[in-house]
Amino acid sequence: DSINSAMGVNRLRNVINLVLLCTVPIPAVYAAMMVYNCYNSSEARFKLAFGEDIMQTVCEMDAASPITTVNLIFFIFVDVAFWFIAIIQRSTWLIDPYWTFIPVFIAHFYRAHPKAIQSARGDVCIILVYLWATRLTHNYFRREGWQFGEREDWRFTNYRNSMSDAVWIFASFVMVYVSQQAMLVGLTLPLYSVHFSPSSHHPLGPLDVLATAFCLLGIWIAFVADNQLYSYVQRNQSLRAMGKSPKLVLRTGLWAYSRHPNHFGEALWWIGLAIFSVASGGPVWATLGFVVNHSCDWFVTLHLIEGRMLERKERVAAYQKYQRETSLLVPMPRRFE
Repeated sequence: DSINSAMGVNRLRNVINLVLLCTVPIPAVYAAMMVYNCYNSSEARFKLAFGEDIMQTVCEMDAASPITTVNLIFFIFVDVAFWFIAIIQRSTWLIDPYWTFIPVFIAHFYRAHPKAIQSARGDVCIILVYLWATRLTHNYFRREGWQFGEREDWRFTNYRNSMSDAVWIFASFVMVYVSQQAMLVGLTLPLYSVHFSPSSHHPLGPLDVLATAFCLLGIWIAFVADNQLYSYVQRNQSLRAMGKSPKLVLRTGLWAYSRHPNHFGEALWWIGLAIFSVASGGPVWATLGFVVNHSCDWFVTLHLIEGRMLERKERVAAYQKYQRETSLLVPMPRRFE
């Protein structure tokens, strides 16, 4: 009975989290539609939920900088709202799937904006964004066993365990949410260039071909790498179930040439998106999101992952050998000792 009761609670929690996952963006979408209404000539355009004065200010802000509007919506409906949800649930899990959803929402915000320039380049970008998001979303939920809110990112769990509850509540606001805003808004700045730069209406050219190639290659490499990692994990689970020793290190496929080929694929994807910004005649700062984010990825995130791989004593020797012989990120021929 206790087992059945626990299973029932887990199923209910899974359903609740699925509903939360699907409904939590509705206020942000409504807010974006309110902003679009600024460009409606109807006299009733400002007679919305927040009053004429506030909406007038928001409309003027958006007219000056749609990027500021994206940041405002992100801060209110992701940073603050997700933070409150995390405090209630005692888990930051919701930001993980939304890492793949938010770039899609930002892409649509820019694309549907009344001042946006519609172009073939924008058409190509939105298709590529959906391909990227579909791949990453599938990989995330497959890894989670198609459970919703079962666990949070292990890095945030480690940070949580290293602090008191009171300190973590406030630290998590910056570490989990504000930092993600800087990353995601920064990474998607090329989509602003594609839809708002004066030259974005120009026909597609060689740079667009190069950008598309980088994006598709990055998606493919990450797809293959994550599939190989998933098969490795599943195989090890089967070996443990049979009472056999698991394979300590994945060293086949793309993982024979890079210790983190999935991260390399992601880097190529964002480089490709940055090239679209250049092709649109966008400002140089629209490409800086990639530089900042992936500097953090290469020098912080990968360092944390490497440290985690060395936590299990039985894997230390094998993984240190793997480190000596295999490139950290960019696929390279194996270095034999």
